[in-house]
Amino acid sequence: MIEFLGVSKWYGQVSALVDMSFTVEAGVTGLVGQNGAGKSTLMKLAIGLLRPSLGQVDVDGGSPQTPEVRRNLGYCPDLDAFYEDLNGLTFVTWMLRIHGYSGAEARRRAKDSLQRFGMAEVMGRKIRGYSKGMRQRIKLAQALAHEPKVVFLDEPMTGLDPVARHQMSEAIRELGESGVSVMVSSHVLHELQSVVDRVLLIHQGRLMAEGTVSDLRRQLEDRPHRLRLRSRNPRELAARLTSLEVVSGLSFTHDGLELATAGGDGLFQTLTELGADQGQLVDEIAPVDDSLEAVFGYLVS
Repeated sequence: MIEFLGVSKWYGQVSALVDMSFTVEAGVTGLVGQNGAGKSTLMKLAIGLLRPSLGQVDVDGGSPQTPEVRRNLGYCPDLDAFYEDLNGLTFVTWMLRIHGYSGAEARRRAKDSLQRFGMAEVMGRKIRGYSKGMRQRIKLAQALAHEPKVVFLDEPMTGLDPVARHQMSEAIRELGESGVSVMVSSHVLHELQSVVDRVLLIHQGRLMAEGTVSDLRRQLEDRPHRLRLRSRNPRELAARLTSLEVVSGLSFTHDGLELATAGGDGLFQTLTELGADQGQLVDEIAPVDDSLEAVFGYLVS
C-alpha cells in the first residue's frame, strides 16, 4: 500500500531523509523517531505535499501526486490550520465536498465522524473557541470521514484527554483490522506500541530498523536483556543466580530483583526450577526492555 524506493529529500544543504526504502502493507505501522528525525517529511512525501529529491514514492498503486490516489488518502497533520470562523460541522463538511461528495452526503458523513470522536455537543460551535483537544479531534474527524484506504496520522494523540486517547486508539486498531493501511507517528511510545502491528525506526533521516517490536528486540543480541523477578526471598534468590555465567548484573527492587542477562536455556531452566521447588523463590518473571521505548533507546544510543 505504501512503498518508498531509494527516497531522499533535502532542503538546500540539509538532508531530511537519506536513501529510504521500505514497504508498508495493510495494518497499523508506527513511525518512531526523535524530533527532527524526518517523520513529518516522510509523511508529507507519502501524501504528495512534497516531492522526493531522489527516488520514488508509491501509495495505493500510484503516485500520491495524482488526484486518483489522493482521493483515497486521509491525513491528520501535526499542526493546526483551520478557518477559525467556521464551526466544526461546516469545516468537516467542506473537506468532504472537496472530495466530491454531495452536500447532503458530506453533511451526513461529517456528523457521523464528529460523533465518533465525541464532538456531537460542540460541532455547532466556532473552531476559534475550541480547546486543543477539540481541535485535534476535528483533524481526526476530517481525516477519516471519507473512509480512506490509506491513513497518515502525525502525532494524533497530542492534546487529547484520556477518554479521547482511548477512543483514538480504538479507532486506529479498527482501521488496521478492516484492511486500511495506517501509518501513525507519536512521541508517546507506550501508546503507540498498544496499537501498531509493526514499526519503522528512523534516526537522523535514515531507516534504522523495521519489524515488530519483539522481532527488533531479538535482533539486538549484543544488548543484555533485563528481567524483573518478583520473590518473597530476594536475597536468597540473588545468591542462587550470581553463580550463573549468563547473569551479568543484579539489583534489588521493592519486591524482588532486576537482572541483566545474555539469555540462554540455562537461565530460564534455573528460574523455572526455583519457581517450582518448595521454596518458591520466583513468583513472577517479566521482561523490562521488550518495550518500544527500550528498543528505540538501544538503537539510538
